Amino acid sequence: MERQSVTRSVAATGKRAAILRAALVTFAERGVNGVAVPEIATQAQVGTGTIYRYFPNKEALVNELYQEQKRFLQDEIFTGLDEFPSGGERFTEFWRRLAAFARAHPEAYRFLELQDHRPYLDRPSRELEVDVLAPALDQMRRLRAAGVVRSDVRPEVLMALIWGAFVNLFKAERSGHLVLTDADITAAGEACWTMCVASSSQRH
Repeated sequence: MERQSVTRSVAATGKRAAILRAALVTFAERGVNGVAVPEIATQAQVGTGTIYRYFPNKEALVNELYQEQKRFLQDEIFTGLDEFPSGGERFTEFWRRLAAFARAHPEAYRFLELQDHRPYLDRPSRELEVDVLAPALDQMRRLRAAGVVRSDVRPEVLMALIWGAFVNLFKAERSGHLVLTDADITAAGEACWTMCVASSSQRH
């Protein structure tokens, strides 16, 4: 009896993971509003009713997937980032990791990019989004206080400019407007850092 219970538990875990994976792939391809629950079930090779045993509705599935992938991004981007000694080195590594994430996990990157500030994200998802960005924003504030980055633009605005530049760079590639080389990505990161750095007149 105990062995059967463990087997059912493993099977349930496998189905749940398959549903989340299927949702990630389909949402990344067509957006949340463009995908119906039966399509996710088909992709996951489970019955539609099986999805509702794990998630009460589509919104619950979206939010759980969002939180799972946001934490994954957080771990990939920020783990050990403070070990880099200078602000410039930390930014270069931050940019490199973002690009590596977008390349290695295109569905996760596309899904997270699509979901920013969408009305169907619940409070925990919105709070997690803020928490994930908090280390980068705190770093920018500290660099501003130290006179490393410009003081005439708020750190929140600088972060928005950086993120917008990154997202649109990869969107241009995805749309077929350009093919990004490693040198392109590095140069774009350097340009963003140059945009942030305080001029000599601002340091005094």
